[in-house]
Amino acid sequence: MGTWITAEWLSGVLDRHAAALELFASQWSDTPEDCVQEAIIELTRLPNCPDNVAAWLFHVVRTRALNSCRSQTRRRRHEAMAARLIKLETNPANEPAFDASELAAGLEQLDDELREVVVARIWGGLGFEEIGEMLGQSTSTAFRRFQSGLTALRRILEEPCQTSHQTDQSMPTNSPGKKK
Repeated sequence: MGTWITAEWLSGVLDRHAAALELFASQWSDTPEDCVQEAIIELTRLPNCPDNVAAWLFHVVRTRALNSCRSQTRRRRHEAMAARLIKLETNPANEPAFDASELAAGLEQLDDELREVVVARIWGGLGFEEIGEMLGQSTSTAFRRFQSGLTALRRILEEPCQTSHQTDQSMPTNSPGKKK
């Protein structure tokens, strides 16, 4: 704990700002108390007191809450994806399931631009803005390429199997012993 902090001073800061900080953090986070607690801990580790403690706390709590929100969103997305994968594994009749080699082969058939965007979005977890920045494109171009890539990949993976079975024309079509 910084030498400038006393128990009475910290208690006063908490009394004055804790409720407002929690309310502020609750705009973004399901765990606003944790965001406030982390900010208070960070405050106690500072070598000097910030010029405006309240503004500093609101800034740090906001940052923590936004990080928490992003984390929660990521976690929910991953949990939803895992649930869909489990559903596919336990009930494969509902949707076609593709193994990794089929998916890799399908991805190889995509144009480089489309493959790059699909992989960055699905497996990299990047947003369209981040993909656009990475590739020097607009966000809308990244989105359109992602949609095109998914459509092409779906078409590739859902192509009907080509069978080489042909009916033998030399086989009789009538049952033996019956006359026409």
